[in-house]
Amino acid sequence: MRWLSIAGIAVAACAHAQLDGSLISLEHAAIGYRSQPLQNSVADLQERLAQGKTELAFDARPGIGYLPAVLRELGVPVESQLLVYSKTSLQQRLIVPERPRALYFNDSLAVGAVQGGIIEIAVQDAKQGAVFYTLERVAEAPRLQRQTACLGCHYAYATLGVPGFFARSVPTASDGQILPWLGNAIVDHATPLAERWGGWYVTGDIGSQGHYGNALISDNRAQALPTLPTGVPERLPEPLATSYLRPYSDAVAHLVFEHQLGAMNVLTRVGWEYRVAAVESGTAAFLERSVEDAVDYFLFVDETRIEHVRGTSRFAEAFEARGPRDDEGRSLRKLQLDGRLMRYPLSYMIYSTAFDALPAEARDAIYRRLWAVLSGSVEDARYARLSKADRDAIVEILVATKSGLPDYFR
Repeated sequence: MRWLSIAGIAVAACAHAQLDGSLISLEHAAIGYRSQPLQNSVADLQERLAQGKTELAFDARPGIGYLPAVLRELGVPVESQLLVYSKTSLQQRLIVPERPRALYFNDSLAVGAVQGGIIEIAVQDAKQGAVFYTLERVAEAPRLQRQTACLGCHYAYATLGVPGFFARSVPTASDGQILPWLGNAIVDHATPLAERWGGWYVTGDIGSQGHYGNALISDNRAQALPTLPTGVPERLPEPLATSYLRPYSDAVAHLVFEHQLGAMNVLTRVGWEYRVAAVESGTAAFLERSVEDAVDYFLFVDETRIEHVRGTSRFAEAFEARGPRDDEGRSLRKLQLDGRLMRYPLSYMIYSTAFDALPAEARDAIYRRLWAVLSGSVEDARYARLSKADRDAIVEILVATKSGLPDYFR
C-alpha cells in the first residue's frame, strides 16, 4: 500500500491503482462534461417528471418521503441499503451516528438520503462519468436538479482524475466527526478487510475478522486507535432497525459496492483517455498501459483475501438473481465470499452501459487484452491466481452472455 495526499490529508491508496490520476479537464473539447447531452436513467427520470409523465408517491412515514418511489423508478434494490455515520457528504451537518446517511445502489447509480435532509443521486452516465443530482420539493412537487458542488470531492485523484465515485474508511468519533489522522483509506477490492468500514454500520456474518466499522471513538482527540470490533451483528440495533427501510447495512453489499465504485471510475478514465487521444494524437503506449490496468482491475488481480462472509439482508440473493447466465446456470454475478468476492473473477460491470459506450477503439483494446490473459498467451506472475478452470469458465460465460463479444473468444 502507498500513501498519497488529498487536500493535505494522508490517504491510503492500493498499489494496483496504476491508472493515471491526473485530472482530465471537464471542459476539454472531447469531453464537454457540463455541456454535452447526458445518457443515464436519472436524466430520463428528470425528463419524465418535467413533462408530467411520471409522479413520485410521497411516503408520510418520518424520514421516508420520496425515497421508496425514487428507488422504484430507478430500479434500485432496497436490500442494498448501507448506512454511513461519518460526516463525509454534502449533508454532513445532519449526519450523526443516531441519524446516519442511507445509501442504496444498483449497477449504475447510488442514492443517498439523510432523514431531515434531501435525496442525493450519483449516476454513471454512459459517457460522462459520475453525474450528480438532488431531489428537492419545488412548489410542493419533487424536482431533480443537477449539481456540481459534489465535484469538489468526486473529481480528484481518488476518482482517477475524472468525475467518479469512492468510499472512504475513516475512524469516526461518537458525534460523527472523522478522525483522519487515525486512518483514511479509499476503499476498493484490494483494501484489507481490517482497514475497511470506518464510519459505516455493518451487519451480517464475517466471523471473527477485524475491521473499522460499527466503532464510535469517544475521544475526538485520540492519538491511537482503541480496540476495534471483530465480527458484526446480524442486524442493526434499535431504534436504527425500525427507522430505516431495512434493518441492515449488509456486509456483502459493502463488498460489492466497494468493488463496483472502482470499476466505474476505471471505465470512465479509459473512455476519457481515448476520447482525448482521438483529438490530441495520444501515444499508443500510454493508452495500452491504461487498458492493461483496467483489465487487471476487472480480473480482481490485486484483490485482498477475505474469509467467510455472509449477508442477512437478502442482498446477495437479489444481486445473483439478475444474471445473465449461461446454459449451465453460471453467472459473473455468482458470489463466492470465501477467499475472494466472486466465484468467477471477472467483473459483472463488463455488462454495464458505460462499458458498451466506450469508444470502439477502447472497447476493442480491452477485449484484446482480456483475451490475451484468459487464453494464457500473457505469462505474468500477477495472473497466477487465475486458474485454467477460472479462465475457461469466464470465457464460456462471456461467449454465452455478452453481446458484441469479438469472434476470437469463440
